[in-house]
Amino acid sequence: MNAKQYINGIVQKIKCSGEKKKEIRKQLFTDINFRLEQGESLEDIISRMGSIKEIAEGFNENMPETEKKKYARTKTMKIIVIVFVVLILAILAAGILVNWFIPKGLDIEKSEYFEKAQVEQAMKDTIELLDREDYDALQANAIEEMISYLTEDAMKEFKTQLSKDWGDRQSIGSIYVAEVEQGKLHFAVGEVTVSYENVSVVYRLTYNTDMQLAGLYMR
Repeated sequence: MNAKQYINGIVQKIKCSGEKKKEIRKQLFTDINFRLEQGESLEDIISRMGSIKEIAEGFNENMPETEKKKYARTKTMKIIVIVFVVLILAILAAGILVNWFIPKGLDIEKSEYFEKAQVEQAMKDTIELLDREDYDALQANAIEEMISYLTEDAMKEFKTQLSKDWGDRQSIGSIYVAEVEQGKLHFAVGEVTVSYENVSVVYRLTYNTDMQLAGLYMR
């Protein structure tokens, strides 16, 4: 492992904004280059500084709250845009080049691909799994592009942005479902407000025609 790989490994695990990561990367390079110029070997430097995990944890423990919030907002935005990214990839793969920028909202009751009751139940099941923190089950029924976001660490950060303590679920409100067509692709998109002891959360959940979770947004 060279110095660049060592530093990149550290920076990737630090939870802060992109600007802060650049600052830390520059700081680490400066420190290591100074020691190298003093005659120390890279192996000795790494041994004294500690493992990638140890250093990253040290930075994270002392990271200002403002930086943690910036990092969490960035992660949240990734979830928001995941459906858009998935659509782009799928459309390009299918060779659909015309009119895909204009999604068409369709009446779910007349859908050839979805049953309203099935989508509503899938939404309730997804919310139940999220509340139980059963991320293995969530990942098992999600598209591949969603899996890396359906982890305990990622979801904890997203939820904390809404409230540090949600409390127990109290009720699930009315569910609104529509079908969205983009090119030759069809998705079921549902929205529902769920009340917890300390916060109300609006879920927007998206499913493909195989009823796999293809998008998750909470506000």
